[in-house]
Amino acid sequence: MLRSMTGFGRCEISDNNRKITVEMKSVNHRYLDINIRLPKKLYFFESEIRNIIKGVLERGKVDVFISYEDLSEGSTCLKYNEALAKEYFDTVSKIAEGFGVHNDASATYIARCPEVVIMEEQPVDEEELEKLVTEAMKGALDEMVKVREREGENLRNNLLNKTENLQKIVAFIEERSPQILTEYRAKLDLKVKELLENAAIDENRVAAEVTLFADKVCIDEEIVRLGSHISNMNENLKKGDRVGRKLDFIAQEMNREANTILSKTSDMDITNMGIELKNTIEEIREQVQNIE
Repeated sequence: MLRSMTGFGRCEISDNNRKITVEMKSVNHRYLDINIRLPKKLYFFESEIRNIIKGVLERGKVDVFISYEDLSEGSTCLKYNEALAKEYFDTVSKIAEGFGVHNDASATYIARCPEVVIMEEQPVDEEELEKLVTEAMKGALDEMVKVREREGENLRNNLLNKTENLQKIVAFIEERSPQILTEYRAKLDLKVKELLENAAIDENRVAAEVTLFADKVCIDEEIVRLGSHISNMNENLKKGDRVGRKLDFIAQEMNREANTILSKTSDMDITNMGIELKNTIEEIREQVQNIE
């Protein structure tokens, strides 16, 4: 299925002790560019997160935001360093004795000294935490992929309409092209008659001029190649899958043929249609940039 590179997904997973929330958004990019923001406690899982995304997506700039909330009451505890507290008290006592002052070191004062009482987080079960993160990641990724597929379907329909318009333009140019030679021959005959008046016209010379003009303005090859590119694009759009790069290349080739047609023609009708042809191809190129 054709996918856009624009999407968003969110998933929240929780158990009795913790809650994991994953939000993902993506936009178009030439390659797969993954940026992850997660709590320090989940740093150990960053590599696996990237592997999960790489297993599903091929292109796009993907931003991942992961939040972790510990719901357990005993997630932290206080640790008392008795030996250090005794050293603080003994030191304060020596200072008081040395200066002959009252030792007013209370338990509260000692507890406030650095590293006497510290708060520690309880160790977590990394295996259980990894399961939660994986489940939340896959949930958010599945949701984002669905959004990208819906957008991809809209892009496909729009692009197919544009290629249909291209086919109509090419058909007009193909039909109009032979008429240019007939009109040029008629104008050349009229001009020669005006210049030579009653003198005989050298038909061979006129034919040679028409032949030279025909070689100069011939766009048969360009029309054939353009038609082939349009058919190729339609096939890839209907086939779907990850064809963004291929479609971008085809659009570049179509633009090349359109430029050649415009450079060769001197006919106003073909010029006008050639400009519309280029505009439509440019619109296609812009939309193709967002296909995975």
